[in-house]
Amino acid sequence: MPVTEWAPMVPELMTRDLGRSLDVYTRVFGFTLHYTRPGFAYLSLGRVQWMLEQAEPGKAWLTGPLEVPFGRGINFQIVHPQLDALHTRLVAEGSPLFQPLRTETYLEGEVAHTQRQLLVQDPDGYLLRFTD
Repeated sequence: MPVTEWAPMVPELMTRDLGRSLDVYTRVFGFTLHYTRPGFAYLSLGRVQWMLEQAEPGKAWLTGPLEVPFGRGINFQIVHPQLDALHTRLVAEGSPLFQPLRTETYLEGEVAHTQRQLLVQDPDGYLLRFTD
């Protein structure tokens, strides 16, 4: 399926096993696969666009050694159109939740924003915060 409009920012995550990551991102997390080429995949979920790349020694993007969990110090907040269904799939898969489904309130100045969210790590340890 072609991408009709490119997002202004698209994370590209290195993976240890692209096939395994693609399975989890599409079957469990609900992303749509748009295209692949050797060692690379482009996906989306709603308006979120995402790239996965097989980690190989000597890749130009590597700034240091990759050690599990990848992506230490960052979490990606992703609006999920079916948060309850995602939660059900994660539980059925036996995926350990980094943070269970719950309601959180965040302040923007004096304005409170409330959302439901859960946090889960992908197969390489990247922390994903799915919200509604």
